[in-house]
Amino acid sequence: MFCFAVSCGSSASYDIIIENGTVYDGTINAEQVTDIGINGDQIVKIGDLSKAKATKRIDAMGLAVSPGFIDMHAHVESIMRLPAAESAIKQGVTTVLGGPDGRGPSPMKDYLDSLDGYELGVNAAYLVGHNSIRRAVMQTENREPTAEELEEMKGEVQEAMDNGAFGISTGLKYVPGSFSKVDEVIALSKVAGKAGGIYTSHLREEGLGLLDAVQEAIMISREADIPVILTHHKAIGRPMWGASVKTLAMIDSARNIGLDIMADQYPYTASSTGISVLIPTWAMAGGTSALKKRLEDPKTKEKIIEEIMFNLEFDRGGAQLDVVQFASFKYKPELNGKTLKDWAIERGLEPTFRNGAELVIEAQLNGGASCVFHAINEEDVKRIMQHPMVMVASDGALLEPGVGHPHPRGYGTFPRVLGYYVREEGVIDLQTALRKMTSMPADRLGLTDRGYIKEGMKADITVFNPKTVIDKGTFEDPHHYPEGIDYVIVNGKLTIDQGELTSERAGRVLRKNQ
Repeated sequence: MFCFAVSCGSSASYDIIIENGTVYDGTINAEQVTDIGINGDQIVKIGDLSKAKATKRIDAMGLAVSPGFIDMHAHVESIMRLPAAESAIKQGVTTVLGGPDGRGPSPMKDYLDSLDGYELGVNAAYLVGHNSIRRAVMQTENREPTAEELEEMKGEVQEAMDNGAFGISTGLKYVPGSFSKVDEVIALSKVAGKAGGIYTSHLREEGLGLLDAVQEAIMISREADIPVILTHHKAIGRPMWGASVKTLAMIDSARNIGLDIMADQYPYTASSTGISVLIPTWAMAGGTSALKKRLEDPKTKEKIIEEIMFNLEFDRGGAQLDVVQFASFKYKPELNGKTLKDWAIERGLEPTFRNGAELVIEAQLNGGASCVFHAINEEDVKRIMQHPMVMVASDGALLEPGVGHPHPRGYGTFPRVLGYYVREEGVIDLQTALRKMTSMPADRLGLTDRGYIKEGMKADITVFNPKTVIDKGTFEDPHHYPEGIDYVIVNGKLTIDQGELTSERAGRVLRKNQ
């Protein structure tokens, strides 16, 4: 027992005492009812503190006390505009990993130094983005890099790793990452791996090509000697429902031969990304202006339409136009929350795949749109969640109430797991769920001072009611904060108090090895 600059007797004094809570420490140890004493940004005492003094006491009788949740796939691109990160912190999230899907910032030093100047509600760690680097060096050209360009990209990855990046992310479904061959990805991943980083990937395909895409990620892990996370793991489109049986077996097989493969997941049966995901990537080379020029050729236009029709029927389109729901559509904001089928009917068109394809093209030529795609099977969600190497992650953006019609995961991922999948459905137990949200991601990132409730650890703590915690946002009405997240402490500061955001902003920019 040690007390970190406070005495261990009844005269000890603490900034915050959480008393009478049921503490889950992030490990496989059984939960225990006990008290936690916090001074500064540290947990300094765990045990009976009934006689100790405290500036602030939190009565956690009947509540679960957990390490703060770590979101391994967070779209926090707007964090400088929304530094409080309210939609994350109200889920119990205390640390976010930004820069997923190949979109991480570069140069890393400039970005993180700038972010240091903001008062953040959460801790922020970052991945360097393959797509960001490729775009800076090669724009959106559909070709292999020259030797000089590859060296330049490797240098950008090294810069990021030298300045605190936790690894590299790829978005191999998206332009320009989709134009890269696996050798290029391996070469860049070797740089990140040698610096102790991880590799997270939006796979090249999550629908019909899913199994080949998982195999590619496993090969990258082997050839680059780097831990791999199959991020927001899923099986998209009706033809692939049930494929998680095979993908999870592939993870197990890879781990059995010594490869470090994991996954993360959000707990919903819909994905969310740009409508351009329905357009063949070759048609997007060079950007929207190049797409427009290709469409001027009748044969090329027909090929593009046919490939979009295929994707609508068999891939992310989910076989019906009403599977594609608009989340943010500046060209026609009145369609936010409505579907591609609604748009077709509004135009007086039959809701056919061909007419849907024409509308997809129109949307892209007019600024694109963010969409929700209802094309995932619930049994796959449950099966992936139960796998021991799968963590919880939102894939959610920082949200503002009333702005757009976003995927509800940005408000409810972690409470949904705890309320719906743990309490109501019994898919996994509470202790397992909390490990997937806390110590597993902390260990994966190499964070040695977060992710556990232990003396000496940083005081990132989430206190919630396991009987009432639940997400409230829906696909029809997404803008609702969850219920049952009562207190959130970030680096020793009470940031959520009785469910409400306080004025404390104690989040920090986290840099690997620094």
